[in-house]
Amino acid sequence: MVWDVLNVVGTLAFCISGALVAMEVKYDIMGIYILGLITAFGGGAVRNLMIGLPIVEVWQQTTLFVIALIAMTLFILLPKSFIFHLKEWSVFDAIGLSAFAVQGAMYAQSMDMPLLAVMFSASITGAGGGIIRDVLAQKRPSVFTREVYLLWAIMAGFIIGMDWITTDVQHYALFGIILLLRLISQRYNWDLPIRTFTEE
Repeated sequence: MVWDVLNVVGTLAFCISGALVAMEVKYDIMGIYILGLITAFGGGAVRNLMIGLPIVEVWQQTTLFVIALIAMTLFILLPKSFIFHLKEWSVFDAIGLSAFAVQGAMYAQSMDMPLLAVMFSASITGAGGGIIRDVLAQKRPSVFTREVYLLWAIMAGFIIGMDWITTDVQHYALFGIILLLRLISQRYNWDLPIRTFTEE
């Protein structure tokens, strides 16, 4: 149950996040749909590839594709002023990251994957679609530009991989904690240190 709920929540959040970025860079209607779908399903596709599962499993999620297409269509029809305010809140990316990080970790754990594989599954499911989205939108992926983003997904994978939580309530609570941490780090501009050989 929790798996399915997080899958739907993550798909909805990331397809809207992708649509927002597409509008921001002035892509056409087709670009909005494509970027939204890639953001929602790209992380899961890369995860399947890396842990040895058939990529074709992505296309067996017909219900999620329909939900994403309907959500993006309704989103496109919203007034521009409302869409602008949604962009300012920047909450969809945080919801998608949190939901897919927990769901991705649960997915790997259900296959009895080792701890590192569970952590990788959490991070790539939670952030992979956003990375592909930013590249296609010709933006530097926010995951790699000092923001505390990927760290929260890795933390979710570690907690689940260590079997510290087992019940549905605990998984929902972890989703809420990851979401809260992501929003707080975004609100207060928490950054990871950088190391470069160039002079600033």
